[in-house]
Amino acid sequence: MMKPRHNIPCPFFNTAATKKSVPDAPRLPVFMACLLILAWAALDIKPAKADPLVVDLSNHLVAISTGFTGTDVLLFGAIETKGDVVITVRGPERDMVVRRKERKLGIWINSQSAYVRNVPTYYATAASRPIELIANDRLFASRHIGLQNQRFVTTMQGEDTDDSLYREALLRNMEYAGLYNDKPAKISFLSNQLFRTDIHFPANTPTGTYVIDVYLIRDGKIASIKSTPLVVSKTGVSAEVYDFAHRYSALYGIIAVIIAGFAGWLASVIFRKN
Repeated sequence: MMKPRHNIPCPFFNTAATKKSVPDAPRLPVFMACLLILAWAALDIKPAKADPLVVDLSNHLVAISTGFTGTDVLLFGAIETKGDVVITVRGPERDMVVRRKERKLGIWINSQSAYVRNVPTYYATAASRPIELIANDRLFASRHIGLQNQRFVTTMQGEDTDDSLYREALLRNMEYAGLYNDKPAKISFLSNQLFRTDIHFPANTPTGTYVIDVYLIRDGKIASIKSTPLVVSKTGVSAEVYDFAHRYSALYGIIAVIIAGFAGWLASVIFRKN
């Protein structure tokens, strides 16, 4: 005999929910609204913008060995659209003292001096056109581009109060040493987008980490900036001797005196006449 079937409620089905479901008529506007939202989202999706400025160096390390007489580093890059390119190369900053010589009793001696801080040990610029045609002076002054726009912190020592003479003397001496260039080097465009230039480092290039800033200027305004580092370092035996001399200066001096004395004694023995 079959048992009577009881209506046991199933937890996975709720009959009451069907009664509260959305009727067929309102579903069409909801569906159309979703399509419109998806279409608007699809139209709003734009392709990623290309980088307006790409730069790189042929070598990020300048190795100074015993026979180092200077070298050139190639900087190359590309721009997305037409514009002017300006490059600045700044060496590690150091504090310097500028002394003024005066002639007293027929002898030139140091008199007044100025203590200048945050002086780049190397500074060079390059531009795709004459820099006065690219933008106004206010833009370059705000970015410290160019020797005339360097803001040195000067502390006068002595009776002089005007630091302009010391500033000009500092720039003149650095230009004479080949570590500053007063006129921007030429940037050559291989096409409408590709450019290149050579950065020259003389034999007396200071060691340290250099910063190269590349500016893309369009319509007198900066459109993009890229920075890349460059390391100038001593290598080989000369680097080891240089490092030892700076770490242990007293011991280096004693060893130098001993070697000089031994060399003199050896020369006297070799070239003895009898």
